[in-house]
This record gives sequence, C-alpha cells and structure tokens, in this order.
Amino acid sequence: MIGFIRMNLELEGHQVIEAHTGLEALEAVRTKLPDIVLLDIMMPELDGYETLRMLREFSNIPVIMLTAKGEENDKVYGLELGADDYITKPFGPRELSSRIKAVLRRASMPSTSPEQAVLRIDDRLSIDFNQREVIVNGEHIKLRPTEYRLLYHLVENAGWTVPHDQLLAKVWGYEYRDEAHYVRLYVNYLREKIEEDPANPKYILTERGVGYRFMDFKRSLEQA
Repeated sequence: MIGFIRMNLELEGHQVIEAHTGLEALEAVRTKLPDIVLLDIMMPELDGYETLRMLREFSNIPVIMLTAKGEENDKVYGLELGADDYITKPFGPRELSSRIKAVLRRASMPSTSPEQAVLRIDDRLSIDFNQREVIVNGEHIKLRPTEYRLLYHLVENAGWTVPHDQLLAKVWGYEYRDEAHYVRLYVNYLREKIEEDPANPKYILTERGVGYRFMDFKRSLEQA
C-alpha cells in the first residue's frame, strides 16, 4: 500500500517520506517537517487514532486519514481528534491527489481579513485574522485551519444565510459537495470555541434545511 501511494505521488512531483509505525511517523513530523501527513489507521504499536492524538499535542500539520473503515462514526472520530480529511480504501490515485490538493489549499489560505486584522464582534468576542484565533472574554483560542476557513466565510457573509453546498465548495472544495456532515461537525467545533452556550448559539445560527448564518454584528455595532 505504501509503495503504491509513494509511486503515484512521486509521479506527480511530490517528495514522499515513509514511516511504517506511529512512532516513526511522529519522529518524521518532528524532524523532517513535511507539508502534510497521510495517516493509516491500521498500524503496529500505535494505531492511527492514537498517533493523531499525540501528533496534535505538538503540531497542526494537515492530516488525511486513510482507512478501510467507512462508517460515518469512524470519520467523525478521526475529525474530532484533529484530522483534516478522511479517505476510505479502496481509493484511486486521482482521488487521493485531489484530496491532498484540497487540504493543502485550505491550510494555505491567506490569514488577513479584507477589512482589518482584528475584528471586534461584540464585547465578548473578537477574531484575530493574522493569528487565526478567536479572543473570547480576553482568552486567545487557536483555530485549526478548517475551522478558521469556515469562520472566515461565515463572517464575510455576516447577516446572510450561506447554504451548505456553498460552504462545502468554499471551505473544502467542490470535491466535497456530497460530504454535508463536514459542515455540521465543524460548525459544532466553532460553537464549542466561541459560543457561551453552544446548545443555544448566538453567533452561528442554523437556518434549518438551508445552511448557516453568522449574526449581523455590523448592524449591531451601528445601532450601538
């Protein structure tokens, strides 16, 4: 499997570093600083989930999980641990290449806002676009690249409902148009980080059956 992946990626011009165990993968990330990690769940010593958990303790490098498990619960678990994407075996080289490009594209999104670097939403919440973090009651909270990209597009369209398919295309890429669970999952992540009561959100509102809308903070500021 590793040889097949390596051959196809090298044909596309990628430089590939092999690691055959979770511990080898962790050491390779520390010492060789790759741009992205393809992480198989089924590995000796540490499985992919445990490897990912340990990896996220010291690195935000983009990670794509590779696995034969295709159930949505398995996908959600990997994403909750910090994976950026999840591809189920068997997959073709074109699909893998497309996913790699999409994840790298999300990770390299410019971090500046078209308006200002630090955007004040209200007395409780600000967004620092340069640092890719939110400031909640004075506490600085880092966002993962996909969380940041999703928040960026919601804030950019504050006051307007952004449909699910548009968010998928803008944040993940057109390859993900049938992966609606990604939007739900990452909206939940953002709510956990920015909402005072994630079960009753104030900032990111659900328009059931349509999409999501960020509160119209510009109008609120004008009225204040």
